[in-house]
Amino acid sequence: MQLRIPIIDISEPSTNTADELISAAAKYGFVYIKSTGLGLNVDTLDRMFDISRKFFQSPIEEKEDIAIGVNRGDFKEAFNFGEFMHGKAQQPLSSALVPHETEISHFADICHKVCIKLLRLFAVGLKIDKRDGGEDWFSLRHDQSRGPSGSILRLLFYPAIDPTATSSDNTHSDIRAGAHSDYGSLTLLFQRRSQPGLEILTPQSTWSPVEVNPPGTESDPFPPILVNIGDLLSYWTNGLLKSTVHRVVLPSERKVAGVDRYSIAYFCHPVDETALVPVPSEMVIENGGKIGMVTCEGNKKVLTAVEHLQGRLASTYGWAKQIDPTQD
Repeated sequence: MQLRIPIIDISEPSTNTADELISAAAKYGFVYIKSTGLGLNVDTLDRMFDISRKFFQSPIEEKEDIAIGVNRGDFKEAFNFGEFMHGKAQQPLSSALVPHETEISHFADICHKVCIKLLRLFAVGLKIDKRDGGEDWFSLRHDQSRGPSGSILRLLFYPAIDPTATSSDNTHSDIRAGAHSDYGSLTLLFQRRSQPGLEILTPQSTWSPVEVNPPGTESDPFPPILVNIGDLLSYWTNGLLKSTVHRVVLPSERKVAGVDRYSIAYFCHPVDETALVPVPSEMVIENGGKIGMVTCEGNKKVLTAVEHLQGRLASTYGWAKQIDPTQD
């Protein structure tokens, strides 16, 4: 089953744009946004993918020096950047990444600005009254000047697989990243032409391929950004905005081609100490009745964003691991 995820231009947004985003997020949990007019260009994206390729093709010893863990489940490599401070990474970088620290920080800033723009549109689409914060209701809670957050920029590399090592059907040996949903508010995914592999779980419990260049974008300078709703924003809106399970597979046509796959993801989270209080939206209230309240198990204490993230990580990986290196 091939889902037709909407493609939306947010470069000159209106209330109609906001309504279209809400509709797509409520139905699919995913939406494409046109990548022009957002502070991005072909050179910037090509440069980021060149940096990513340089890093992943560097000697294994260099990568092991900065590794935080080994993922033995999915056949891929990933590197996470936490938030930058004054253009500097707050973590060790390999010799392949150090010369590009400023460029990477700049790209992360652009990604966050795109997320802020989207969050404002979601607030408009949810009809949050100006007296309650209006279009700034979500964006203020993701304002990085107000404190640290769990936001992450992730480089991803899926090495080509020997065709004889894969199966002829859709079994585990063809899965590059297992089925999962994302933990935060929003995820931006940047992909390369002719490097497919992402699939989303449909309401019918079947897997639908997600095109890199959906119809109508083939002549664009670069593929549209694929945006998906994370668990936190879904919980915050009582499930009105859908956090959809997805995975990465090795498409059948690439089993023969033996081509690497690269992607870049930006995971946007609220500021750590943000209290996940009710979203003041009648649409949210009508959808769930609990007004987006996210509470601790067994009591009425409202969770903070960092508590929500730690709880999700703890349930999956154990309390010791604070950064999830495994998902796309």
